Amino acid sequence: MRALQVERIGTDPLMVEVDRPEPGPNDALVRIAACGLNFADLLMIKGSYQETPEPPFTLGLEMAGTVDALGDGADPALMGQRVAVFAGSGGLAEYGAFPAARCVPLPDRMTFEEAAGFQIAYGTSHVALDHKARLQPGETLLVLGAAGGVGLTAVEIGKLMGARVIAVARGAEKLAVAERAGADHLIDAESDDLRGQLKALGGVDVIYDAVGGSLCEQAFRACNPEARILLIGFASGQVPVIKPNHLLVKNVSLLGLYWGGYLNFRPEVLTDSMAQLFDWYDAGKLSPPVGHVLPFDQALEGLAMLRERRSTGKVVIRLP
Repeated sequence: MRALQVERIGTDPLMVEVDRPEPGPNDALVRIAACGLNFADLLMIKGSYQETPEPPFTLGLEMAGTVDALGDGADPALMGQRVAVFAGSGGLAEYGAFPAARCVPLPDRMTFEEAAGFQIAYGTSHVALDHKARLQPGETLLVLGAAGGVGLTAVEIGKLMGARVIAVARGAEKLAVAERAGADHLIDAESDDLRGQLKALGGVDVIYDAVGGSLCEQAFRACNPEARILLIGFASGQVPVIKPNHLLVKNVSLLGLYWGGYLNFRPEVLTDSMAQLFDWYDAGKLSPPVGHVLPFDQALEGLAMLRERRSTGKVVIRLP
């Protein structure tokens, strides 16, 4: 089978032919139909992600497909099921063997492309806004990088939770995407005086930051008392500088989130969150923002779109 692998850290991934895996005890063999790309894939290529496997390894944190075979001890009800899987790697291949416990059956009307980009993007935003920030109806949520894969889900979930949402993105096209997701106010990331514009809108109660750098630093200065700042990632390549003494003045909380980390110490947080998200999807309250679907042969172009921040919504690779 074909797989997109990192052979050496710091070098471009290569499309290689490898043996099809066999499911071990409690594993499911999944014929992969689609794989969602994430910023973490880029970090793995550089070796700077907190959970980078030893090379050679296959990229792709999350994927969707059909269970083709089961190992001893795996739930027989999974056989033939359409599932989504968060595995941390292995998604950019035609088949993958994953722990059966991580295979989540899909709602009937959810496509593989939607499912492949659903778990991390929606899961990250829901756990961040609900479990970590305790976002309340009527509060003001600021989403930085609001047209990206996770940013759009934060806009959508923030509105579902009753917040007033301010979206910050680069350019009119991306802002229009954020507006369609439910944003109440739009600010161009390249406009002057972000702090002043946020202050004029009454300040912010929760900042959802997947960008980092100067945008977060400016937004921090527009925080209301007892605001919460969610650090999701640093797509700009710059970690924001936030002075701890300034946190004290307004009783502001700085909250970091690594969604996948909960698997290691509180997996029920992710399980409960995913149940709520699938309920919302079944009720027609969520519209997964699949912005780009590319064939397997163009997986490197999909990664380049993420690296150069040219994408809107989720970038998904369709497997043959």
